Amino acid sequence: MKAGIPGFIYSRTRLIREQIAVQGCCHGELDAIYCHIHNLETRHKYTVDLLLICGDFQAVRNQSDLLCMAVPQKYRQLGDFYRYYTGEKTAPVLTIVIGGNHEASNYFWELYHGGWLAPNIYFLGHAGCVQVNGLRIAGASGIYKSHDFRLGHHERIPYDHGSMRSIYHIREYNVRRLSLLSSPDIFLSHDWPCAIEQHGDLRGLLRRKPFFRGDIESGRLGSPPLMGLLMTLKPEWWFAAHLHVKFEGIFRHESGTGPGEATQKEANPDEIEIDFDGDEDPSTKVAQDAAPNPSELAVHSGTDLSDVTPISQASIPAQQISRSETRFLALDKCLPRRDFLEVIDIPAPLDSPSHPSEIFSNPLSSSLHTENPPPKLTYDPEWLAITRAFDEYFSRSQHQASFPDEETARSRVSQELEWVQKNLVQKHTGTGEGAGEVSGTARGLAISEHQVFVRTAPGPDSEGQKRGGRQPTPYTNPQTVAFCKMLGIEDRISPPHPA
Repeated sequence: MKAGIPGFIYSRTRLIREQIAVQGCCHGELDAIYCHIHNLETRHKYTVDLLLICGDFQAVRNQSDLLCMAVPQKYRQLGDFYRYYTGEKTAPVLTIVIGGNHEASNYFWELYHGGWLAPNIYFLGHAGCVQVNGLRIAGASGIYKSHDFRLGHHERIPYDHGSMRSIYHIREYNVRRLSLLSSPDIFLSHDWPCAIEQHGDLRGLLRRKPFFRGDIESGRLGSPPLMGLLMTLKPEWWFAAHLHVKFEGIFRHESGTGPGEATQKEANPDEIEIDFDGDEDPSTKVAQDAAPNPSELAVHSGTDLSDVTPISQASIPAQQISRSETRFLALDKCLPRRDFLEVIDIPAPLDSPSHPSEIFSNPLSSSLHTENPPPKLTYDPEWLAITRAFDEYFSRSQHQASFPDEETARSRVSQELEWVQKNLVQKHTGTGEGAGEVSGTARGLAISEHQVFVRTAPGPDSEGQKRGGRQPTPYTNPQTVAFCKMLGIEDRISPPHPA
């Protein structure tokens, strides 16, 4: 049986089976995705409990948001999301999303720590972990670029050509935070972990995508930091998108075969990498990735993970689940006759620090459930502790301060778990013992207790013709203010108040 987070009461009354829909790239096609789910439910006589979307969600609220999305002009379209944002439509199933490399990055920045993009649609943040009916779901937004990996979050509106892209490049700050989690059940990413293609039908992949061959042979397909996280966290499932092809694989942890052993050919510095990074000129890509600045990049070339694997296996905490394998699934973008969505039956343990009758039950979720309780979305206490422990290292400039060593970081997380217990659990009950503690945990970790969806920007019919001609001013999102207040951390996301 899985060991619990110290100080929390875990309720394991029964296992329930969750029907979880997984979507590759969304590209703003929410109506088609929800329609496809409805058709599957009707055809197969089941109810989808949860939808996970692996990036390129495109949460575009209006014409101004389009100017903050790095896509060629011909792809700058509003899409379906704004109707869910304005309330014209409501998501029929609880939806959790991460970011990719084609996003309205200004809106995702408003909710850096996570929050409701629209009713029943929750953004996991630039990095994050939540629980749904006890199922731990972690994820990382964006894609990997070596030249931005070690930098702080320096981008600010209005974005120029460079910052409109660097804002969605994953940072070491978030990889280190995620590496401190005990094993989640599910991990979401947009990028593929580097060399994961070696753990599935590689020949079949190359038949469908022959132009991947050069990047595969040079070890440049995918993200080295994500492979480091996969090897460290050992989730049961890893879902991804980005490369617009369905691919399945199994990474066997006991084999000890990391990506460094999977491909031995050295990287060709003159080869253009396949990164689906919008409308960048190929010559620019070579200049950026073949000759990085040594002051910003250590050992990130090829498949060498020695500089990005954040945790030694010997120091995984006691509550870590020792899984022997991780099942990987990447899916296509939402188009007819493409493998863009799959429904997976996953057992949910109902062993989060919660109580079935008291944690948030989303009123907008489907009423067709006959056996399973409605989805209960809660914060993950360990992630809250990590967020507090690493808050002082959050940088709003290009310079990123040095991080603590792993032993120090884990010690701080342990201390912050005690803070979470005291301030988000016991505070709601007045006691730290007995059955009342379960009730307090329910209220203290329920996302609905702290974050409520609020429209911060106008919809497309309310912004006016002039507004859509330039990037918007930054908005203060009350959900981010509430999250920072809940954890007692500085709000470095919201724009400063005018003097």
